[in-house]
Amino acid sequence: MKNRQRYFERGFSLVEMMISIAIGLLIVAALIGVLTSNSRSSKTNDRSTELQSNGRYALDHLKRGIRQAGYRGYSWADPNIPTTTITPITDECLGAGASAGSFVSNLRQGIWGANDSNPYSGNCLATGYLRGDVLVIRKLATSPLRTISPVENTVADTLYFRSSYSAGEVFKGTGAAPLTGAPAISGAPQADFALQEYVYYIGSDDNNAAIPALRRRSLVGSAMVDEMVVSGIEDMQVQYGRLDTATNTQYWDASNINGASTDTTATLSSYAWNEVKSVRIWLLARTAKRENGYRNTTSYVMGDQTYTVNDNFRRQLFTAVIQLRN
Repeated sequence: MKNRQRYFERGFSLVEMMISIAIGLLIVAALIGVLTSNSRSSKTNDRSTELQSNGRYALDHLKRGIRQAGYRGYSWADPNIPTTTITPITDECLGAGASAGSFVSNLRQGIWGANDSNPYSGNCLATGYLRGDVLVIRKLATSPLRTISPVENTVADTLYFRSSYSAGEVFKGTGAAPLTGAPAISGAPQADFALQEYVYYIGSDDNNAAIPALRRRSLVGSAMVDEMVVSGIEDMQVQYGRLDTATNTQYWDASNINGASTDTTATLSSYAWNEVKSVRIWLLARTAKRENGYRNTTSYVMGDQTYTVNDNFRRQLFTAVIQLRN
């Protein structure tokens, strides 16, 4: 009876224990593999969301500005030469040979660009420009300013635009004082608008210089102020569409419009920037962090450029054609 009891109380053998441990380890390894795969998929999804968010925001932001480029309020006529002093403008973006005040007063040139170069390296973009095209947008705010208390057109050192059906003119913080440019600004409706001017370029993130970003120089008061639009935009290419015939649009790089990338005069030739009717734009979005186990060797074709990479960053190309309304 004792021998029988000992037989039934016997534990696992060494072989059985080893088999149990092996099975347990296999189960644990499988669980770790599933968790690792889920974690990797989650990070990939997060990076894809990052690309989508940054790229779409940047593209939508530029679309809104491009559609309104050249908006002059009530007037379709070319703006008057300003009769009030509008200088000095802090960090005004001036091309080679351009005189002070010529950039901010050049509302007739609603859109302008430079092809893979920095035309403002001597002033507003002396630092910060990394690569790609430079895009200039000039326009008025969509709504006129208040002319009753509180009056919104009298802020010192701020640029405005007075617009009527007959004419329009840039002025600097003179409120309701009459302007003496020709032709005279007369008749109703007549209103003052905020002047909005932007220079878009590819620079670096405010918080991390290693991360590219879409940036702009923005007219604030009487200064061109640097602002970050959105992080994670690595390159920008722009082409400009002109009607070659009644129905066909030909797209050109900035260097092919008016023969050269210059911004030195307010007087344009008959087939230059004032004939641009649409814009084709490419934006290349890039993740902020590298991804282990991933290799990107893609060549991204953007206008006249092919951008080839060989690293661990995920990227996505965004493109659109935008019609100018003005």
